[in-house]
Amino acid sequence: MKVNGTPVTPPDGQARLLDYLRDDLGLTGAKEGCGMGECGSCTVLLDGVPVCSCLVLVCQAEDAEVTTVEGLPPSPVQDAFVDGQAVQCGFCIAGMVVSACALLDRHPDPTDDQIHAALEGNLCRCTGYSSILRAVRTASQPTHPNPATQPTTPQGPARHADTHQAAGGQARARQEAARQGPGGSRAAGSGVAGSGAAEWEEA
Repeated sequence: MKVNGTPVTPPDGQARLLDYLRDDLGLTGAKEGCGMGECGSCTVLLDGVPVCSCLVLVCQAEDAEVTTVEGLPPSPVQDAFVDGQAVQCGFCIAGMVVSACALLDRHPDPTDDQIHAALEGNLCRCTGYSSILRAVRTASQPTHPNPATQPTTPQGPARHADTHQAAGGQARARQEAARQGPGGSRAAGSGVAGSGAAEWEEA
């Protein structure tokens, strides 16, 4: 077995991989949450595949490459979790990061459904998941703006300027329609409503 690239010789093949990593090797990033493979806090990579280390015996990983959160290379995932404020108590985050890194190795530009599927085995009791999902999405596109600092629209502050300009145009159209009388008002009003609907649909 190799753990984070280093060959190791576990003393007890019947021990849980989680216990060996934490107690023998001092790799405490993987946490025991449920001990039943339900929460994902103990997630590590076994030959590149996310597994719950609380369910894996050391002997089952005898010839495998085990990667814990401590052994992950630096990547946009860690930065995105911090910058996107996706970390609160931190208990689940090591497992989340491991799962996210495995996902981006397989799918560098994942869909939302792929992100949801990759993290469905990782439970978080603090964040409500929104910030975590945004962090993974940001990590897959590291040149995009940080969603924590520009949360309102995909295009950022410039979109707000466009919206204000559109609102000003609508106000002028209503004033002009009022001066033209009932017939003009209905025609102008119809056009303004259509523009407004398109704006919200794009947003």
